[in-house]
Amino acid sequence: MNVLIIPDSFKGSLTAIQVANIMKKVTKRVFPKSKCILMPFSDAGEGALSLLEENGDGKLVNCYTSDALERKLKAPYFLFDKGKSAWIELSQSAGITRLKKHELNPLITSTLGTGQMINHALNLGCENIYLGIGGSATHDLGSGIITALGGRLLDKNGKQLSPGGGALSELNQIDISNLDPRINQTDLTVACDVQNPLTGANGAAYTYAKQKGASKKVIEKLENSSKVFSKVVYNQFNIEIENLKGGGAAGGVGSGLFGVFNAKIENGFQLLAKKTDLSRQINSIDLVLTGEGHFDKQSSFGKLPFQVAKLAVKKNIPTLIIAGKASIKKIPRMPNVKIFEIKPKEMSLESAMKFASINLDKKLNDILIQLKNHDSITF
Repeated sequence: MNVLIIPDSFKGSLTAIQVANIMKKVTKRVFPKSKCILMPFSDAGEGALSLLEENGDGKLVNCYTSDALERKLKAPYFLFDKGKSAWIELSQSAGITRLKKHELNPLITSTLGTGQMINHALNLGCENIYLGIGGSATHDLGSGIITALGGRLLDKNGKQLSPGGGALSELNQIDISNLDPRINQTDLTVACDVQNPLTGANGAAYTYAKQKGASKKVIEKLENSSKVFSKVVYNQFNIEIENLKGGGAAGGVGSGLFGVFNAKIENGFQLLAKKTDLSRQINSIDLVLTGEGHFDKQSSFGKLPFQVAKLAVKKNIPTLIIAGKASIKKIPRMPNVKIFEIKPKEMSLESAMKFASINLDKKLNDILIQLKNHDSITF
């Protein structure tokens, strides 16, 4: 049996690589003769870079950059196409996992470090830049990136705004007179796996800001900042960004870069699948294992397990989605896809996250034994 193991990370518990390794260990235990192909993804960066390093024709490059609070650090990105293209993960600089819980504050966190990484790639001669935007600690609509590349965000008095999403409520003008000219000659693609717009009930603030440390009052302030930023972009560049599909991901980074840099927004999974030739590789697969920390309504907006399931269904391949927590139990019109939660009913969420590796091992072992015995799992 050929098994494709292609999980996302279990945020706060396990990286995508750790999840994949546990899945492989359990699969080989139950099906000793199985062949396991590991392709761990992650919208938080680590999985995507590892995936490209394993399956792409290129190399990792390290550069000095900053975290979301603008503290110096060193981070990698992937250089390929003979040095003409770069895959940069926002989470490597402005990622939520870079900060401690008490440091989370989307009013002040910034994507400046991501802009510094883009600048580093431009200095190496890159003409195509792919920006993976999952796992951010920010809600600055990419204003830190714009600043790092020479732009200035000004209030009505011409004073430059402080970093972060809070100050954007005072935005009056985006000054691009000293913008690095190379960015306008660069093919910039934002890799995004969700379709949320920038504002509204399903937008950036109301959907994602809470997990970045925002209270209800802060969420409302960030929503207002997003609307102010959108209005300025429309007035200056005649570009509407409030309802842009995917524009709400990563605190509005896609919206900001689309409006100011004319960046494209494309599905991140599909981009990586193309660059790793996933569609061809999956043709020889008998079973797909995927998963993430919390499989919920947001997952159906295009997160990794849902994308994997869609691809597998087209090929009529049975798929198991293993989640730390599963708020939905089935996907309409996908009978070959089964969803399982690894958290024991009697265990608290905090404990379940702490013992995620043990819970994953036990649950998947039980599932695969049932599958082997043709018991309750039918496809």
